[in-house]
Amino acid sequence: MGSLKEKLAGLMRRTGMKTGDLVIMAAVLLLTVYVLVLTLSVRYVSRSIDPLPGTAAAVPADQGSVIAEQPSEEVTETETAAAEETMEATEETVASGDPAVEKVLADMTLEEKIYQLFIVSPEGLVGNAVDCVTESGNMTKAALQSKPVGGIIYFSRNLQSRQQTTDMITNAQYYAKDSHGIGLWIAVDEEGGKVARVADTLGTTSYSPMATYGKEGDTAKVREIGADIASDIAEYGFNLDFAPVADVDLNSGNELGDRIFSDDPEVVSKMCAAMVGGLQESGQVSATLKHFPGLGAEGGNTHYDTTARIDRTKEQLEAEEFAAFKGGIEAGADFVMVGHQIMSCAGDDLPSDLSPVVVDGWLRQDLGYQGIVVTDSQSMNTVSKTYSAGEAAKKSILAGVDIVLIPTDLEAAYQAVYDAVKSGEIPESRIDESLRRILSAKAKHGLIG
Repeated sequence: MGSLKEKLAGLMRRTGMKTGDLVIMAAVLLLTVYVLVLTLSVRYVSRSIDPLPGTAAAVPADQGSVIAEQPSEEVTETETAAAEETMEATEETVASGDPAVEKVLADMTLEEKIYQLFIVSPEGLVGNAVDCVTESGNMTKAALQSKPVGGIIYFSRNLQSRQQTTDMITNAQYYAKDSHGIGLWIAVDEEGGKVARVADTLGTTSYSPMATYGKEGDTAKVREIGADIASDIAEYGFNLDFAPVADVDLNSGNELGDRIFSDDPEVVSKMCAAMVGGLQESGQVSATLKHFPGLGAEGGNTHYDTTARIDRTKEQLEAEEFAAFKGGIEAGADFVMVGHQIMSCAGDDLPSDLSPVVVDGWLRQDLGYQGIVVTDSQSMNTVSKTYSAGEAAKKSILAGVDIVLIPTDLEAAYQAVYDAVKSGEIPESRIDESLRRILSAKAKHGLIG
């Protein structure tokens, strides 16, 4: 120790350093050693937490993106391609592209999601506790709080006067938004001609049967009619019209008659495009093409018969029925209604609205329709006499339908779909797929947020 002191004293005499200078040098030396040790430690830790070769690090959930694992050397090119296709499909259904829609969807419970898949009569909403609903009072309010359905369809019996109709719809809409933050589809069948609930009861403009305008071939006039109908019904709060009829008059014994524009698919296509354009022109009302894949070749009646079967080849459908629907689809119809007819060439012996071949195969894939698919009323005999409310609703959702119209028993239909989701029979992602379509369309009508 004494030797070290003597050496330091000699160094200080030769260099002229003072004791303070020596202290500073020692401190700098110690700091340099500390930094070196810290750097080596960080490098070591970083290596220990890096992903293993052949894997990727996880992305935080709020990033909204997915990074796939890198395939190992044993994975074939085919498997890799399939995985990439699956990933692309998943990414396409993950988000709607509308932040407002995604926020609403993220905040919804499973129960709220499933109820949005139903449009019901006002009587069905309250469990048929009354024979005819003509006002939205406490019973309707309570029902909408516990069963936040996607919409309500009103018929002539519900419409007594202009003020009564306005008040009834306004109150129902308020209850829905106030309780769950999402407004209602307020639907009506207002085709013009013999099916015109609002014109017949409230005295709005009446029109001739659609077959009349089909014969005239004046698309400008039909578009004007569509715009006028939309204006008339929007005045009372309706935002969804189950019109126009896009069937082709192929069988004089069909149930639709002069509700159909023509027996010529091209005429029907042009007239439907014009009507859709008129109905949706103001942005207040959504149009619906019906009754896919076509009822015009039918010889029975889906309201009263227990089965409605149509024998057509796929080629015949493509040349006539599908051709008629294309005009309205290309015009941007927000909804397409699928009927209950069993199509022989579908090969599954199912009503069309329960058939994956018809809904997902023909409508979604073949015709490329990406809007909202709604069933015809499932209280009609061709469904209700064969299937329970729950079975029909579940099959419809599995087939690719977005909204079930008028189940015979709302609670049973809801419960069947809920149970199927909880059991994994219906993936919740399938429900979300429909919800994104529904909420995106509702956003355009100012029904969310």
